[in-house]
Amino acid sequence: MENTDVNQEIGTAGTAPRYVAVPLKKEDTEYTKRMKQNFGFFGPVTFLYACLYAFCMFHNGSGVTFPFFMAGSLLFLCFSLSKLEISLKKGSAFYMVGMMLLAVSTFCTDDGRIIAYNKTGIFLLMMSLLLKQFFDTSRWQLGKYLAAICELVFASIGELGRPFADMAAYFKNHKDKQLGKVWYGVLGVVIAMPLLLVVLLLLSSADAVFREMTRTFLENLNLANIFNVIVRIVFLYFASYLLTAYLCKRSIKEEVTDKRKGEPVLAITITGMLSVLYLLFSGIQIVYLFLGQMQLPEGYTYAEYAREGFFQLLAVSILNLIIVLVAMSLFKESKVLKLVLTVMSFCTFIMIASSALRMIIYIRYYYMTFLRILVLWALVLLFFLFLGVVISIFSGKFGLFRYSVAVVTVLYLLLSFSHPDYIIAAVNVANASSEGTDFVRGEDDFFQNSEPYRDFSYLSRLSADAAPVLIPYMAGLGYDIDVFAEEIGGDRSIVVAETEKRNDGERISRSKQSGFGYYYLDSLKESTENFSLRTFNVSRYMALKQIAKYKTGL
Repeated sequence: MENTDVNQEIGTAGTAPRYVAVPLKKEDTEYTKRMKQNFGFFGPVTFLYACLYAFCMFHNGSGVTFPFFMAGSLLFLCFSLSKLEISLKKGSAFYMVGMMLLAVSTFCTDDGRIIAYNKTGIFLLMMSLLLKQFFDTSRWQLGKYLAAICELVFASIGELGRPFADMAAYFKNHKDKQLGKVWYGVLGVVIAMPLLLVVLLLLSSADAVFREMTRTFLENLNLANIFNVIVRIVFLYFASYLLTAYLCKRSIKEEVTDKRKGEPVLAITITGMLSVLYLLFSGIQIVYLFLGQMQLPEGYTYAEYAREGFFQLLAVSILNLIIVLVAMSLFKESKVLKLVLTVMSFCTFIMIASSALRMIIYIRYYYMTFLRILVLWALVLLFFLFLGVVISIFSGKFGLFRYSVAVVTVLYLLLSFSHPDYIIAAVNVANASSEGTDFVRGEDDFFQNSEPYRDFSYLSRLSADAAPVLIPYMAGLGYDIDVFAEEIGGDRSIVVAETEKRNDGERISRSKQSGFGYYYLDSLKESTENFSLRTFNVSRYMALKQIAKYKTGL
């Protein structure tokens, strides 16, 4: 019997002995043994790593310390692998560079959506990198990776007692030597504390910047903040240790079974019927939208026609990607199936192009928003993913998953560093007009048939990324940028009324423009109120420079 031992239980007089199956304790892997033997490294270094996290990320989700934390994370990973006698595998550099670039992007932007996407990307890349070091993932696909990541995150909670057990075993084996070091460490802390206080006072009086940092730090030293820091340290210490401990157990199944056992006729029938419908739809798109040679339905303009359907087409394109991948994964190889999947993929390219063209036409009439940029980006991503799918249909050796990871990472990095809010502000403001002025477009203007931009409420909700465009625009409209230094809160209409008076006492009439800038300044002030060396952020710094420029009139 697997993982069991048979023990004889002595029977009473006159009875036959009974045999009881007792489960055997699973032996530790070589990695688990090395981790336990090196608790002197893993215990303290994991704690220092958790402290680094608390210092870098405390009330500072997108400051200059974020790239340093990311670099520290990768350094911690490399040292940990070295202690476990594991060498970095080929291709690991791509994951590491990707994570560092996402970390740099995070400290260069103030857009909360991009920051959230960046951190999600870093998490997925880090989990994939960890799995790559401990397992042979060369044949893994997306489903296997996602299942392994979920198992790693949730099953590692079962290792909650490992730090305590490893520490007890380590001190038991190194009792005399380690206890002596502990006492010397405690004595060092006791001696260092008064010296640290004296040196801190001297350095504070020697440098104004350091003095301001010290003052800010002491002001933030309250019970809530101390509890916050302790929770962060405890969380990351256990999260890091438990993940490493579970990986060392190698409990995740490494092998991948070939599931292509389905009858291809079933897949051919389903995808074939869909392909016939897609071919008809694609023909209509080519004639109506791409060539524009047929009459539109009655009452429709091209703007209205383009407005309909781009989200539906995006959804169908994603659905087609899933269908093709499932057909390739679950059904036996068939030349007919390959042909049908190729036709289906070709039709999906037409749908992607149709959806992109509709979105571009829609932007031409209704200008830029973050969602519209995101849709265009998703369509470009789908195009490249389907390109990889078509290659993999005819080449079984093509590494589709690795290709997909590379495509998603590179394209997302382009989106992340592009600062969408800046693009939105630049395009929309360039097409806005003040009341009482004629708005004249050139003959080749992309927005030639659209009305002047008027959604100033949307502009007021943009992040600091848009400040290099919005602040000069607001100054040109006559906004009092000095109001940034004042307490705006409460009823902003009072501030708007007071600051819209010209020198001759007349009021500036701006209709919907009136007041949007003060809302923007208020949100900008809120995001920069704790701006310091530790929380330095490129986008917020550039916004403050614009404020200073137009406050002083330079």
